[in-house]
Amino acid sequence: MPGADSREMQEKGFLNPMADKEQRPLPGGSNHAGKLPQPEKKLQEAVCVLLVELCERFTFFGIVCNMILFCTVKLGYRSYQAAMVNMCFVGTSTLTPVLVGWLAEYLVGRIKLVCICMFLHFLGTALLPVVSFPFEDVYIDRRHILHTLPKREQKIVFYFALLTASLGIGGIRAIVCPLSAYSLEDCGPKELLSFFNWFHWLVNLNSAVVFVSISYIQQSVARNLGFLIPFVSGLMAMITVHMVRGEMIYKPKTDSSLLTTFGVIFSALKACWVRYRYFSMGVSSWLDHAKENHGGQYSETQVEGTKSLARLFPLFAFQILYRTCIMQIPSGYYLQTMNSNLHFSGFVLPVAAMNVISIVPLLILVPILECINSWLFSSKDNGHSPTIYIVVGHLSAALSVIVAGFSEIHRKHFPQVQQTLSEEVLLVSSMPCFHLAPQYILLGVAEALVTPSCSLLSFRLVPERMRGISMHFLALFNGAGCFMGALFVQTAHAGTQGDWFPHLLHEGKLERFFFFLASLMMVNTLGFWTIAHRYNNLHQDCTKEFRGCLPGEKLLKHEKAIKHYNAVLESSPILSPMEKT
Repeated sequence: MPGADSREMQEKGFLNPMADKEQRPLPGGSNHAGKLPQPEKKLQEAVCVLLVELCERFTFFGIVCNMILFCTVKLGYRSYQAAMVNMCFVGTSTLTPVLVGWLAEYLVGRIKLVCICMFLHFLGTALLPVVSFPFEDVYIDRRHILHTLPKREQKIVFYFALLTASLGIGGIRAIVCPLSAYSLEDCGPKELLSFFNWFHWLVNLNSAVVFVSISYIQQSVARNLGFLIPFVSGLMAMITVHMVRGEMIYKPKTDSSLLTTFGVIFSALKACWVRYRYFSMGVSSWLDHAKENHGGQYSETQVEGTKSLARLFPLFAFQILYRTCIMQIPSGYYLQTMNSNLHFSGFVLPVAAMNVISIVPLLILVPILECINSWLFSSKDNGHSPTIYIVVGHLSAALSVIVAGFSEIHRKHFPQVQQTLSEEVLLVSSMPCFHLAPQYILLGVAEALVTPSCSLLSFRLVPERMRGISMHFLALFNGAGCFMGALFVQTAHAGTQGDWFPHLLHEGKLERFFFFLASLMMVNTLGFWTIAHRYNNLHQDCTKEFRGCLPGEKLLKHEKAIKHYNAVLESSPILSPMEKT
């Protein structure tokens, strides 16, 4: 991981010198690590943060990997309902770090809030086994009457567990494992892209282990103990945080906030509407209406920071539909795999294990991309922009959904056979599930290209104090993509009376849903390609450009110019005494 002597970015959006953070640990933190030599201390911090990050992701993927199978078989949901639940949980877990970061900054202390989030995480992962446990095997009274947990109570506990787990996940990501823990503020474009590549490589390696191990346990060996594994993983994360909380939980500076950014935007929109209707005032940007010298209520510092962030809004917007395509892995693609032949050499493959096929391309491509990036950044004076990676990744996602549509047509041509999943006999296509591999591979290629590149642009193309806010906005738009995927599923099912997203795939036309989504993604790709040139200059010094526009610094420049001019007048031998006066 790239290292530096400072860690400035707070989880809510700003940079904070590491020296300040090391000198100001929050109360309750352990001081033992402070006695260690500086290199050992930094290594301990990096290892602990990485362990917590991996444990949290292990918990998250463990919940997601077989949720559709659990909802359809155990809770009796329709296929489209199970897909929507899964996508909404992913979207909520993506958005909660933004909410928790705001709570930590304004309403609740960071130590108190991280304890609350750890408790919620523990509670949610502990309640999931309650829902999945086979009560009928235990609670039998002397009259041999089964005491099962009713479906209604099961669903209530299940949703409550998902909500508390997602809030706990948000707290861990926002407070314990922000990007400030990885010392990125002094890194150049090459180092940043390398960091994001390897960071996502580690996360996906972790998810590959989860999809293979937990999915098999949940589905085959001890399916009712499967949700205990997220519980154990969450317990590991809490123990790790408890041991090193004095090294990871700090009080960051509060120079600006996400609310300030929203306030600038809404104030500017309101002023634009009023002045468009009653006045006419020429400004260089519509956001300038929020400045105090233009009748607004925000300083020039705050407005200029928001203007730099607003440049990235088109980039964020074009990621919404891309994220909707990625969400087909735990929804539409999962249902296709679930309704295909999972037998391989006498062994029944876990449904979620097919997700590993989408991860393998990423694990292979990252080292190759590292070599390509090293050559490109060293061969050109101005480096290169990763926007071409995003365009190719979006195109790969669109092709993946197209291939999924043709695979669904191909799957229906095979005769149906019976297949047992989680002790339930299902009627599925006899097509081997490996025929679906191309669509998984294409989405894996898309993730390897798009996610690190978007993170680099979001982090690099804004001033230092706005980088955390920029990453939060990227999370907001990614979460919106998850919820848009759920909305698409609900709309397709309701609008076509279940034909485009059926409960039994052989009775509907799921391929039409895929073709519709692919057509939208192709338009999305073309749209981003037309604006990609805006993000080509990675070496633009946003910090200097941002500081140069502040009123104080402008005044200082003018004073220096006046002093220099006076010095020239006094020392010039050409001017007469009359001219000098």
